[in-house]
Amino acid sequence: MKNERERQQLYTDLYFEKGHWWLKIWQTLVAIFGWMCVFVPIIITVTSFWAIYNPKIPHIWSYSEGIFEIKFIGILLAFAFVMASLFATSMTIIQNRRRDRLAEQWPTYNPINQRRREDTLEAFMDARFGSKEFRENTRYYEVKPEQNLDTDEIKEIYRASNLDDLG
Repeated sequence: MKNERERQQLYTDLYFEKGHWWLKIWQTLVAIFGWMCVFVPIIITVTSFWAIYNPKIPHIWSYSEGIFEIKFIGILLAFAFVMASLFATSMTIIQNRRRDRLAEQWPTYNPINQRRREDTLEAFMDARFGSKEFRENTRYYEVKPEQNLDTDEIKEIYRASNLDDLG
């Protein structure tokens, strides 16, 4: 049970553990300050822009250059949004057509025969290099010259097992 719990525990965060009150207070204040740094300039800009159409709205600045710049940036962002939308839509259509032509055709391999190939290869590796557990848990292993694989050795194993034409 402990080993399974250790595998499940991928990270920890002291903020969400019991205790650590000063850390929680400090990180909460930093987060609030960060969000204020995001929202205050947005509110100032929006109210200043809105105030040119409705003078009852309180605003901090009303420079004509600033209003022109906001309009210009709005036009640029609208153009960028339209171009990104066109690109994303066209790429989606192209990829869907390509997938329909290629990927959804007859399966490229037979899963049952693929499993037989994996079992055959696993048995070969067990005989040549030791058990799977040994291979996965060894930090350093020196391959002997007679253990090296020939160029077509795996292909020959499949051919000998009548698995060479199975994809």
